[in-house]
Amino acid sequence: MDRLFIKNMVCNRCVMAVQNELDKLGVNVKHIKLGEVTLDKQLSKAERDTLDNALTNLGFELIDDRKSRIIEQIKTAVINLVHYQQDHKKHNLSDILSKELHHDYSYLSNLFSEVEGVTIEKYFIAQKIEKVKELLVYGELTLSEIANMLNYSSVAYLSNQFKKVTGLTPSHFKKIKEDKRKPLDQV
Repeated sequence: MDRLFIKNMVCNRCVMAVQNELDKLGVNVKHIKLGEVTLDKQLSKAERDTLDNALTNLGFELIDDRKSRIIEQIKTAVINLVHYQQDHKKHNLSDILSKELHHDYSYLSNLFSEVEGVTIEKYFIAQKIEKVKELLVYGELTLSEIANMLNYSSVAYLSNQFKKVTGLTPSHFKKIKEDKRKPLDQV
């Protein structure tokens, strides 16, 4: 059995792209998720090199060193938490990361800041703001519903954080995006 850690897997299409490359190699995948693949067998050096080249061409990267793996696992956990978990309960980021990665949060936080040059909290906020942007563009939810979905204490807090990160209010961002959208018959 072999476990591979892959950098830059951020969505279901990434999972499909990696799965496709492994299928081309004829490698049997036991389990695949964002940032991680478990194989039935150990890859040979030639297979690993071929896979590495194919993944690099797609914008991915095999991760070999322990610190890089942990960083990628932190990013994957944050992305999963913000973009893919549908439950609306309050999350304590430090507890979730410590439990999921089996490390003390202070170690994870220091390592992430050292390697990425930004705190885990700032990365988490950036991901949340990207999710807010996505939801605003879809236009199906009110700002209040978005704030509730992403566990903001209030719409005002979400708006302030959004403006701090993007330089725009959520309503101004939404207006700009709506102005750029074309009706389907004009596409």
